[in-house]
Amino acid sequence: MELWPKKAELNHYFDEYRAVQIGRLVYRYLPAMALFVLIMQLYFGGADILAQALVYFLFLLSIPLQAVVMLGVKADKFLPPALADWYRRGVAKVNEQDGDIKLSIRRPRYLDLATLLNVSYANSRYRL
Repeated sequence: MELWPKKAELNHYFDEYRAVQIGRLVYRYLPAMALFVLIMQLYFGGADILAQALVYFLFLLSIPLQAVVMLGVKADKFLPPALADWYRRGVAKVNEQDGDIKLSIRRPRYLDLATLLNVSYANSRYRL
């Protein structure tokens, strides 16, 4: 989640960008919202609904964990053929411009794509 570049223009090219943005949002704000829901239910409902409040709290608290797991699963998948071809050309282009990066070219994954995009945006001289 942190490896994917925070550039809004990637939204037009990659569906994964939206998933990463939603994952970042959920990871940042849902734990606080879960605590708020727990406190409000206990405040207005009293001890009578403690079990229900804990269920809501644990459910909301599990959503960021689910987002991180799903992004991790997606990061380990292989790129589709068209995107893999674009990725290989990007790695070749960066290496042509004296940027000796060692990324997988044989069977690239989404994690490799995020690394390539991050390298490309970190150094302004590498443009894909």
